[in-house]
Amino acid sequence: MPSSPDYSAYTESVIAAIGSKASPRVKSALPVLIKHLHAAVIELGLTTEEWLESCDLLIEAGKISSDKRNEMVLVSDVLGVETLVDMLEHARFANNARESTQSAILGPFYRKGVPVEPNGSSIIRMKEPGAPFVHLFGTVTDFNGEPIKGAIVDVWHDAPDGFYDSQSPQKPEYHCRGRFETDEQGRYSLICLKPTPYPIPYDSAAGKLLTIMDRHPYRPAHIHFYVEAPGCKTLVTQIFDRDSKYLDDDAVFAVKDKLVVDFVPVKATPPKGGEHDEEIAFELQYDIELASAHTNDESTSHQV
Repeated sequence: MPSSPDYSAYTESVIAAIGSKASPRVKSALPVLIKHLHAAVIELGLTTEEWLESCDLLIEAGKISSDKRNEMVLVSDVLGVETLVDMLEHARFANNARESTQSAILGPFYRKGVPVEPNGSSIIRMKEPGAPFVHLFGTVTDFNGEPIKGAIVDVWHDAPDGFYDSQSPQKPEYHCRGRFETDEQGRYSLICLKPTPYPIPYDSAAGKLLTIMDRHPYRPAHIHFYVEAPGCKTLVTQIFDRDSKYLDDDAVFAVKDKLVVDFVPVKATPPKGGEHDEEIAFELQYDIELASAHTNDESTSHQV
């Protein structure tokens, strides 16, 4: 029986082609990527047809991507890559003395340029019959536990139909989306809706991957946060409704025990003077502690 060909010399020749002017990070990262990619191709016995189909999938993801939907992020999400990167990033900035708020994936529907609004404002910009209103509030502190004045808290979630504003032209601009600046005591406050489970878009590349893996596209109900403050590591995270479906089988693997929260019947006095004061049914206090912007692990800071 003939022995299997040895392709290691070919793989090494591809690695050796990396030029001397490549950055240090490229010189350390690309050989690892090439070795594992070549090893997977060899182990699978990848056919030309399968390789072309894989390329077509990536091309399709690129064509449908825009500033409102990043299909490549969705592809990485359903393969668990973004959550794995997030886990590594959180560990990199971990402080043994204090535990900062757990991070989670950004997802494909983050939008830049959302205006900052006064604390207590509503991010509900159209009528949503039957959707419970929530008073969401909390305090942002630094890695020493001190309240941060002027931290920017960016919040967004899906509407009751399961779509974000960027997915639906019928929704007003920035519906269920807003940015807030913490006050002198590090406090933020807003009115939002209780989120609902929804399917990630599965009409393109990510959906094809889910189909061939015999998996569903659903995510549990959650609210996104993007929190920035000088001297602190920017926090990207999500919080999940404990009563939601799909906590145990999130399509993008983002649920973590410390990010599961309870929406409770409203008892704290919400901000007065808003158009939804009488409709607030739930409240959620979510306090956030940011990690230091500095880490001892400098090996990942090189430019790629």
